[in-house]
Amino acid sequence: MMTSKQRMRCALERRQPDRLPVTTHHLMDSFLRRYFGGASAREFFDRFKLDAIHWVVAHRPDEAAGEFYDPLQGPPGFLEARRVSTDNWRVYAEPLSGHELPTTRFRFVTPKGELSMVLQSNEHTAWVTEHLIKDKRDIDLLGEFMTAPKCDVSAVNHEAAAIGERGLVRSHVCCFDVFGQPGTWQDAACLMGIERLILAAHDDPSWVRQFLEILQRRKLIYARSLQGAALDVIEFGGGDASSTVISPRLFDEFVAPYDTPVIAALHEAGQRVVYHTCGGMMPLLERIAAMKPDAMETFTPRAMGGDADLAEAKRRIGSQVCMIGGFDQFHFFTGCTPKETRAEVRRCFAAAGEGGGFILSPSDHFFEADINLLEAFADEALQCVY
Repeated sequence: MMTSKQRMRCALERRQPDRLPVTTHHLMDSFLRRYFGGASAREFFDRFKLDAIHWVVAHRPDEAAGEFYDPLQGPPGFLEARRVSTDNWRVYAEPLSGHELPTTRFRFVTPKGELSMVLQSNEHTAWVTEHLIKDKRDIDLLGEFMTAPKCDVSAVNHEAAAIGERGLVRSHVCCFDVFGQPGTWQDAACLMGIERLILAAHDDPSWVRQFLEILQRRKLIYARSLQGAALDVIEFGGGDASSTVISPRLFDEFVAPYDTPVIAALHEAGQRVVYHTCGGMMPLLERIAAMKPDAMETFTPRAMGGDADLAEAKRRIGSQVCMIGGFDQFHFFTGCTPKETRAEVRRCFAAAGEGGGFILSPSDHFFEADINLLEAFADEALQCVY
């Protein structure tokens, strides 16, 4: 019997483990509160005997460069870590009244002006209602004053030692402060809005490239700081580069050229990389694999708005990367029978499990689930033995 860490590492290296590795992506706090009384992710994994994922994102400031932890930051939100500030890059949060849902304006203050974005949230998630980049000249402030966090390697290694063999230690490339995504194009989409970014890529491609270069520099600094961090895999990418959002041509021009060097830097720092694409993937499979990540996710099924054909994906890129995901959590964690959930597990295993290099997981996070169906999902996967 392999440990959970050994089993998932084996799959990440495209080898065949003792049985099908089975896990989940992010476990949302609202889900754990509603269904498990606020239990921890570790307790959830233990209850269902799933292969555990332990997320750790730890940033540190470079004090010699005048950086410090932001004293005004509250508890870090989703995909956030402790924020790094300088005297020239300060973030102020201002709650806005008169809205049905909690709404906050974030001001990014620099010596040459300020930028702002507005977020709303509910018990499940947060979203942007006013984007940061409103004028093309706004990126000049990012280029001159935006901080670039580094990884707190000692903090990561402390948590990795605590999780031990129980599970995989996973992280992600730094996102923009407050709200962003690990990938370069995807981060830009969060700051500008994907529709405006796509139009700008057609109307003023040189400006978009300048914008992406500014964000890429920050991610390269972070990637190089990961040397010695005991992570098993680090996430890169995001849904705004999926083929249900942009064309393969835009991917070739504005995604691959800016993400490929970051993946190379992550490898140079001794890290494994999973490239995250929630949405359409099939027209992009070989393009993503050519960027040389160690794994790809999420292989979202057609019934959930994606286009994944696990068997075809396995045939086309299964010899190059580990495949993670593929399970339809919307239709098989709710509204069906345990028998149907078990059949879906077996379908995924038959399509992508041959020879290893596959980790079964819901295709991204979820907010609802029938406990009986979770039990069927886990139990059936545990019986998928090589």
